Amino acid sequence: MKVTLTYLFFTFLRIGATSWGGFMGVISMIQKRVAEKDGKIENETIMEGISLASVLPGPMAVNVVSFVGYKLGGIKGAFVSIIAVLFPSFVLMLVLSHLYFKYGDIPAMNHFFSGVLPAVAAVILSVAVSMGEKNIKDWPQGIIAIAAAAIVAFSKSYLTTLIVLIVSGLIGYFYYNQKKTAKTVKVKKKDKKEVVVIEQAGKGITYSIILITAVGAFVFFYNGQNVLLNLHRQIFLTFSSMSLTQFGGGYVIIPTMQKIIVNGMKWLTNKEFVDAIAMGQITPGPIFVSATFIGYKLSGFWGALNATISIFLPTAILTIVCTRFFNQISKSTALIAVFKGLRPAIIGMIVSAAYTIMANNGFTIFTVIIFVIAQLLVMRFKVDPVYLIPAAGVAGLLIL
Repeated sequence: MKVTLTYLFFTFLRIGATSWGGFMGVISMIQKRVAEKDGKIENETIMEGISLASVLPGPMAVNVVSFVGYKLGGIKGAFVSIIAVLFPSFVLMLVLSHLYFKYGDIPAMNHFFSGVLPAVAAVILSVAVSMGEKNIKDWPQGIIAIAAAAIVAFSKSYLTTLIVLIVSGLIGYFYYNQKKTAKTVKVKKKDKKEVVVIEQAGKGITYSIILITAVGAFVFFYNGQNVLLNLHRQIFLTFSSMSLTQFGGGYVIIPTMQKIIVNGMKWLTNKEFVDAIAMGQITPGPIFVSATFIGYKLSGFWGALNATISIFLPTAILTIVCTRFFNQISKSTALIAVFKGLRPAIIGMIVSAAYTIMANNGFTIFTVIIFVIAQLLVMRFKVDPVYLIPAAGVAGLLIL
């Protein structure tokens, strides 16, 4: 369903302002607002976006936003959605960075987030339940969902998550692709067409990588005498290269970023880096927005803008290119079978995300009560998370 750019901007602006909980928080808000409440996109399409984002480098949340934006509004829709979803966290990080470097440590927000996080976990779990009701059709898919939830919840390695996705996809392919139709000739013709489309997709992805690399090479080999321009060149190269070479989302990039930014470039001290990551976690949206903090220290507003664009834009372009060809191959019988295995695995991963948020926040009487109340309000009374999550944060401030 095509929508207006105005709808995309204000919808993703709202999502970006309330999506605490990292990648799954953003996905949950997209599902609640765009799919469930507004009916603009199917849950299955969102999960296709998650699957695609899982195998691409960079920030998974923004990659999914790019996918959904492109589905609903083409290339313009993708870029409008990305800008809107990043704008709130970018502005908030700018303000926090300014206060940090002017006055010292950031204000204590532990009580606020002690209320926010269990509410986020409840919203995420409600999304998993909703998706499970619509997409888990038989016992093999149920087993895949349970196994994925258990494995991902107790493993912190992205490699484990990737293995879960690969194995689930293979199970789907071999189990649900067994039935052969009598129209063998037509299937063969279709297969040939799919091969051509896949080859075109490969060319498109290759061209996008070449374009991004060419821009990077131009910036890299530029050897002007302007100190400020050289600094911005370094910012662009550093953050775009990290984005294009890191798979698995925000938490995977933290050790790499620390080695490059702290140990290599000496742009931050260890304490500043830890505080940057903390601020990335307390702001809504992806944790990659910590790049804004680093850019702000190096060159004020323009450094923050450069770092933010550099870490999000390259993989967003790559996602748009992949999504364009994904539309053409999504009707493949083999791909449909693969997604029958992937979807329950993704649902299981969403459940594990809710558990992880609760576990990291601590299972106290207060957090459990907030979780139960939020779960009831979301699932039974259909309360909008936009109002629920800030209210839970206020409850944390007043009670704790």
